[in-house]
Parts: sequence; structure tokens; C-alpha cells
Amino acid sequence: MMRSALLVTHTGRRQSTQHATAVARDLLAAGFEVRVVAEEVADLDLPAEVTSVSGPEAAEGVEIVLALGGDGTFLRAAELARPAKAPLLGINLGKVGFLAAAEVSDIDAAVKEVVDGTYKVDERLTLDVRAEYGGRVIAESWALNEVSVEKGQRAQMLELLVDVDGRPLARYGCDGVVCATPTGSTAYAFSAGGPVVWPEVEALLLVPISAHALFSKPLVTAPTSSFVVTVDPYTSFAVLCCDGRRTWDLPPGARVTVERGQLPVRLVRLAPRPFTDVLVAKFALPVEGWRGNRR
Repeated sequence: MMRSALLVTHTGRRQSTQHATAVARDLLAAGFEVRVVAEEVADLDLPAEVTSVSGPEAAEGVEIVLALGGDGTFLRAAELARPAKAPLLGINLGKVGFLAAAEVSDIDAAVKEVVDGTYKVDERLTLDVRAEYGGRVIAESWALNEVSVEKGQRAQMLELLVDVDGRPLARYGCDGVVCATPTGSTAYAFSAGGPVVWPEVEALLLVPISAHALFSKPLVTAPTSSFVVTVDPYTSFAVLCCDGRRTWDLPPGARVTVERGQLPVRLVRLAPRPFTDVLVAKFALPVEGWRGNRR
């Protein structure tokens, strides 16, 4: 049976397209069937053997999905990899690339591990979200990083009631709230003042954004917890956003339920690398000071 891979890249960057073309050629030479998202084919100098695919089933049956770009490209690739239960390998060609397993300097080694099949796969917790209004479902989606409910009008504060595990927790006058996974703890939730949670920890995070309340600390709950965020009937409309990619308007009175996702995202792990080292590298943390290097 022929091995297959789906390639997703950021075609708006010349560097990305060049690397994607090289990776496609290497995989073809190794005997892989290589698929590329149809919208990206025109921007890549690809051999004729490459298969153009489209739609949510683009990754169905592939051995691996490779995302070459930044975190935005990775999240776009995750939308294809997750329903197919395909492992996802991120190669960072952007700035931070927190979700990537390899940097641009590691491309050749990463492709070799794919060809040799020596990589490991971890499962990352996701979120399922459902929004309801007037007794009907108005939005259903999922997220790898976070689900946010934010104010829809810049000049007006949003009034939200948050329930945890079926019990009312707090009412916030705020810019919004972020419900995040450990994977997303270093993304939007981190920017809003939430804690960094190691990806191996199974938990859910709730982080209020600019809340006018005495109790507005970020919370870490059990992975079995559920959050219900209700937009106050007398406030302005809100916006529901999943991973910064999929958005819906929420009218006053809408209810958003967030809980652990039924389907995880499977992430490729190459050489073992402690998460502490990832934080130090990505955030350029000062580990050497006047006390010297104590490692």
C-alpha cells in the first residue's frame, strides 16, 4: 500500500513555497503519494505526480499531514488532520511557531523521520463548542487552542454570566472570556493573563478579559468540566471565535457551552524536547544571569 502525506503551507511567503516544494519532491522520491490543497497548487512549483485535493476530507487516509508555516498555517492544517485522525507535523517557517515540532533548520531531519517512520505521536485535548439562542443551535465548532466570547462593539462593555459544571460562578462586566486548552495556554489565554499549563496536563482554562470584577482570576478546572457562558439579555451583542479562525455573532441572550472535545488532535513529536526548553526558546527567557548558568 502506498504511503501518503498531505502538505499545507503559507503560499503568501516565498520562503514557505520554496520549502514546501522541496519537501514534496523529497517525499515523492521516497515513494509517497503527496497531496496538496487545491488553492495552494498554483503558487507551488510542483511535479505532475502531486495530487490536488480540496474539502474537509482532504486528509482522509493519509499517513501524515505536514504544515509548513506559522501557527496560523498549523491551525488550518489541524482542521483537515483532526477529522481524518491523521498525525500533524508542524515545521515553523513563521515567527514564534509554538505549535511546531521542528524549525526551518530541521526540515531535512524532519522529513527523514517521516520517511523512516520513527516519529512519535501525542494526543492533544481539544474543545467542543455549541451556541444556542431561542431554543435553537446557531453555531457548533471545535478548537485546539481556545474558544472566546468577546464584545462585538468596541465602545460597550459586555455582560456575561459564567457557569461551571452546571453551577453559576460569576457575572462579569468585561471585554470577554477565553476558554482554553493546555495547548492554547500559551496563546490568547496567556495574553489575557492566564497561566502556562504544560501540554501533558489534562485540564480546561477559563480566563476573563479585562473584567471589572473583584473576582476575575483565571481558573484551571478538571478536563471533565463544562463551561456555559451566557450573554446577558440586556447587554450588546457578542462574537464567538474558535482558534481565531471561525467566528459567529451572538445576540444578547445567547448561551455558549464549552467542554472537552470528543476528538483530539494528534501531534507529531520528533526528538524528545522538554516543554521547559520550548518556553525558554520561544519566549527568549533569560536563563543566564549574574548567578551564572545553574543547569
